[in-house]
Amino acid sequence: MKLTTLRRFKRLHEQILLSRAFSLLLGWAIAVVAPFVMFWSWESLLSPTDGQQTALVTTSFSCVLCYFGLQRLRVIYPGGRAAAFIIPIVLLIYGAVTLITLLLRVEVSRYLLLSSAVISVLWFHIEYTLTYKYMRLKLGVVPGGQYTDELIELDFIDARPLAELSLGDRRYDGVVADFRSIDEATQRFLTQCALERIPVYDAKQIYESLSGKVKIHRMSENNMGALLPSPIYERMKTCIDILLVLLTLPIVLPIALITAILVRLESPGPVIYTQTRIGRGNKPFTIYKFRSMRFDRAAPEQFAGENDPRITRVGKVIRKLRIDELPQFLNVLKGEMSLIGPRPEQPSFVVEYDQKIPFYSYRHIVKPGISGWAQVRHGYTASMDETQVKIEHDFYYIKNCSLGLDLIIAVLTIKIMLTGFGAR
Repeated sequence: MKLTTLRRFKRLHEQILLSRAFSLLLGWAIAVVAPFVMFWSWESLLSPTDGQQTALVTTSFSCVLCYFGLQRLRVIYPGGRAAAFIIPIVLLIYGAVTLITLLLRVEVSRYLLLSSAVISVLWFHIEYTLTYKYMRLKLGVVPGGQYTDELIELDFIDARPLAELSLGDRRYDGVVADFRSIDEATQRFLTQCALERIPVYDAKQIYESLSGKVKIHRMSENNMGALLPSPIYERMKTCIDILLVLLTLPIVLPIALITAILVRLESPGPVIYTQTRIGRGNKPFTIYKFRSMRFDRAAPEQFAGENDPRITRVGKVIRKLRIDELPQFLNVLKGEMSLIGPRPEQPSFVVEYDQKIPFYSYRHIVKPGISGWAQVRHGYTASMDETQVKIEHDFYYIKNCSLGLDLIIAVLTIKIMLTGFGAR
């Protein structure tokens, strides 16, 4: 669900300072004009040569593309407002533009491209810090029904319950209500809000959009059959998975070799740990991982705690950096897994979850992944309650799966590898 642009700013200085036009113009002046003038001069800016004009157009295009790319992330994906996306987006766009100029043999100042990229990263971080509290989504919530209480509890938005069917003198970015449980008076109030150009949202839809979770208590609450992933998307994703695995092998193989030696030196047992997991279509398959625990083939299936005494010293490091998952590249090449998707569960857990949630196995409609939406949003689970939250994230992914969301998960996965978030 795409959220509209913030509409509550009515004062003139708010409309100017917090507008996209002002932000874009100021960012362009700082990230493009400033390094151009420093490298050449003001006179060159007013009367540029052909080469200077090309450099100005190229850096301007890159800066504007970064701005709109970050803006789009803010309104489309949960967590898209995070500052963690700034560096990857800027590097990706400026890197792509640089590559294109090299392939087309276009003469562009490498200094200007590099300095503009660095300044763009700094500026977008500064802008994010200065405007975050002003750009925080402010919603008026009509109490009652489902999801309204959950919305009010979200800590990254300002959702306030409406004591009466009136906005008073407060300004909101939108009004939220559970459309399935509203009376005539509420319908008239919501209609009046729409007439006053205040967006009106259904509580269920906006909760999913903001939290990145889909709460399903009964199959009737969602049209499951309509959520089948596009065959074109699945074929494209398979091709991209195989291509990325092959391209990264020169980097992955040396890391894997060093890891295998360290695992073998620290404790006896096989380097590669195999285990049966449930994949797409509820079909079992064998998953591969670098062993991170003391070897015990007869050990019962159980959650791995954060300070599990079974984890070795090497195991702690490779789990934190997700290096233990590298052998699953073989599962990807065999077509059993994808780089991105819901994490595959152990058979006994699947049976247990299926008894409690009749439609649980619907998460197996897509290939399991090495990383997934639940992992980057919640981390690994160590209890049944946490598993319920993970399943809600899995259903959100299935409902919204796309190459764009996969790219977001990939960026967040890299961040997690650097921070160790959710490691078990």
